[in-house]
Amino acid sequence: MKKWYLLLLVCPWLVHASEVRIGFQKSAGILGMTKSRGTLEQALAGQQVKWIEFPAGPQMLEALNAGSIDFGSTGAPPPVFAQAAGVDLLYVAAEPAPVSSEAILVPKDSPLRAVADLKGKKVAFQKGSGSHFLLVSALQKAGLKPADIQPVYLSPSDARAAFVSGSIDAWVVWDPYLASAQKAYQARVLADYTGLPQANGFYLASRKFATQAPQTLAAILDQVRQTGQWASAHRNEVAGNLVQQTGLPAEIVQTWMQRSRFGATPVTPEIIASQQNVADLFYQQKLIPRKVEIAPQVWNWR
Repeated sequence: MKKWYLLLLVCPWLVHASEVRIGFQKSAGILGMTKSRGTLEQALAGQQVKWIEFPAGPQMLEALNAGSIDFGSTGAPPPVFAQAAGVDLLYVAAEPAPVSSEAILVPKDSPLRAVADLKGKKVAFQKGSGSHFLLVSALQKAGLKPADIQPVYLSPSDARAAFVSGSIDAWVVWDPYLASAQKAYQARVLADYTGLPQANGFYLASRKFATQAPQTLAAILDQVRQTGQWASAHRNEVAGNLVQQTGLPAEIVQTWMQRSRFGATPVTPEIIASQQNVADLFYQQKLIPRKVEIAPQVWNWR
């Protein structure tokens, strides 16, 4: 921490950024809620906050690498894939790992009854997303490797169309797409994170932003944490807001909220070790070209 205090004393112009560009997903609850509540704009009075929507984490981190955004949140795998591709990102905070809010789905009348039955089948998912880790972990537990299935890399919206048309055998996805498919098509859950290694979600920032505006970054994280605390205590109100924000039916949003886990905490040694396990698994399965290290990319949020 001493180096940050010294930096701020010597270079006070580094304290704030004039514009903060935040990447978010409608399906990533906390940042979407923070946006709709307007609390971040209040906390960063005098600074412009620009919100940019993305369909999934990998696309968001491409923008982070390109310098188009300063901050965003994803599941565990996207930053690992980004690191393997040479992106100099920072893990600045963590959120609770999902359990039942992400799952491997099959049609209601599918003959597939266990993860082992996916051998040789077409499975759709967003490459490099949290769903990718869920699938790899589930396959490993079932004694299979990613090479044992036919991966179909699709965004959630495209995968939904493929699922409905029957051109794929299974779909790995997160809420609210998961809840929507269960409601609309009576899709059946083949597996979720129950009994599997869990992986935290993360809040991520560019090194440039963290270096030049550490106080702004800390203020963002404080607001995210407060939003998480508020959301945990006001789930019905959150659901009502999300119905208006997303246009989804109330029943689907209620299911989504019941399965969601909110929060933002510093990245602890235990969380670093968990994320390193995610990275090591992807490397062992030859899904990333090189081994990556998590600890050197962690920003200490105090």
